[in-house]
Amino acid sequence: MSLLSASCSTTTGDNTPAPGQPDGSGGSGGATGEGDPTRLIGAFQVRSSPAAPSQEGAPEATGTTAVLGKIYDGTTPSQIIWELAAEEGSCRLLKPRVPFCDQPCGGSAVCVEDDTCQAYPGAHSAGDVTVLGLNLESGEASFVMKPTANNYQPPAGVKLGYPPADEGQTVRLEASGDFFSAFTVESKGVSPMQLLNDTIRLEPDQDVQLTWAPPGQAGISEVHVKLDISHHGGTKGMIECSAEDTGSLDLPASLVTQLLDLGVAGFPTIIVTRRAVGATTISHGRIDLVISSQIEQSVVIAGLTSCNDTSQCPEGQTCQPDLTCQ
Repeated sequence: MSLLSASCSTTTGDNTPAPGQPDGSGGSGGATGEGDPTRLIGAFQVRSSPAAPSQEGAPEATGTTAVLGKIYDGTTPSQIIWELAAEEGSCRLLKPRVPFCDQPCGGSAVCVEDDTCQAYPGAHSAGDVTVLGLNLESGEASFVMKPTANNYQPPAGVKLGYPPADEGQTVRLEASGDFFSAFTVESKGVSPMQLLNDTIRLEPDQDVQLTWAPPGQAGISEVHVKLDISHHGGTKGMIECSAEDTGSLDLPASLVTQLLDLGVAGFPTIIVTRRAVGATTISHGRIDLVISSQIEQSVVIAGLTSCNDTSQCPEGQTCQPDLTCQ
């Protein structure tokens, strides 16, 4: 189970959002209850991705946008604990640990620490949610999302523009209230992420220099980086960074080397996300509104050939379960 069905939600041991999860920074929102603002119970996401480069002769593609949200009556447990292995600057190397429970937790709970089960929270309605400030193809100023099986998405017929909001534009959600009390939460539109690296190559003892087109307005967004080079073989670790949106970031050579030493699998990627996060607090806890623009790009590692089948491998090698040629 996750805060949002389209993204894994995990929490670290200090009860803060885990890698890749919104942390409540970088946006605005007003508290509407006496709940705990460190207790993340739900999130609404406005996610966009630039279009892939068009093939010669093909019509120019546009980026994609999705809006979704879900709220629970508690924090969402994870089967994986991400432990800090090393840290340098704004980046850190994390290694996964899977707790073991001697007695199975069953389908309604998960093992969150050795011999400790935690029940999954329940999803509930906050009533109708009116969304204001997004760019719609119809030119209308707002639309209403109704909870369907306690999930929030735009209704059929609502077509979102790209980008979903102009940079600095206020996006506001107003929930009418139901199981959860009424609330409002705001965040800001961000400019589309444009990664300027043609090739991202990982080598031992070498920094990875990332560059992107800087935002037009400072102070609205931050940039989050997730580098996972083993997810098709069972993730052995990742580098994550949260940095100021200045247009460049170096992933430290020491962390890159340690990540390579943990092992690789086929089709390694890096995800670079520009995001603005607003938050509000109700009695059950914190609800985030995340406006983001994300790019996922392949990375090159010397000696690694990725594959989906053996026909893609050099002569004499076969495609392995972890999608590498050996």
